[in-house]
Amino acid sequence: MSDFILGDCMDYMKDMPDNAFDLAIVDPPYGIGESGGRNGTRSNLATSKNYKPFHGNDLKPPDNEYFKELMRVSKNQIIWGANHYISKIPYDSSCWIVWDKQNGESDFADCELAWTSFKTAVRKFEFRWNGMLQGNMKAKEVRIHPTQKPVALYKWLLKNYAKPGDKILDTHVGSASSLIACHQMGFEYLGFEIDEYYYAKAKERLELAKAQVSIFDLGISHHFDT
Repeated sequence: MSDFILGDCMDYMKDMPDNAFDLAIVDPPYGIGESGGRNGTRSNLATSKNYKPFHGNDLKPPDNEYFKELMRVSKNQIIWGANHYISKIPYDSSCWIVWDKQNGESDFADCELAWTSFKTAVRKFEFRWNGMLQGNMKAKEVRIHPTQKPVALYKWLLKNYAKPGDKILDTHVGSASSLIACHQMGFEYLGFEIDEYYYAKAKERLELAKAQVSIFDLGISHHFDT
């Protein structure tokens, strides 16, 4: 049964059994001090909004104990931002994921990197994510969190690295993009968010996505009389 919890993931992981989850897809703080308060000044191509600073203000990444517990409770991992704290991850990897954000003229990173526990080759996902400009302008996402990633990215990850029936863990939910992708693709999940303000925003976004049932989900025919 899927669940989204307000709380510190470390308080819960210590009581989890080994390999409780098939895949952890996580986006912990990078430790570079970017909590969203000055986003609006950083792009020359499309206006970026400012956000309420989040818990800890991204001043430091998780410690070694976090990564130890994460790898104990999950069989495989995809860890965003690992290039900022690779010394804390005890294993080399041939399979890094590159997200090309097609940022244009800004001082945001051109790409974001994720370390994975998989043994395959490096893979790249291209999806514009620059202020108001997004990879799918016909279905733009409302951005509620300074480190929000697109649902399309998480769907791509699940399609390529998860198997049907896998249980997914996200220790730092943020905007709930990961949980929305899990819900829409039929994966059971457990997510944590420590910041009360962003938990409420993410919960609202997740519930709205869950309420958007298509006519196909309802079993209604798409053939209409003319």
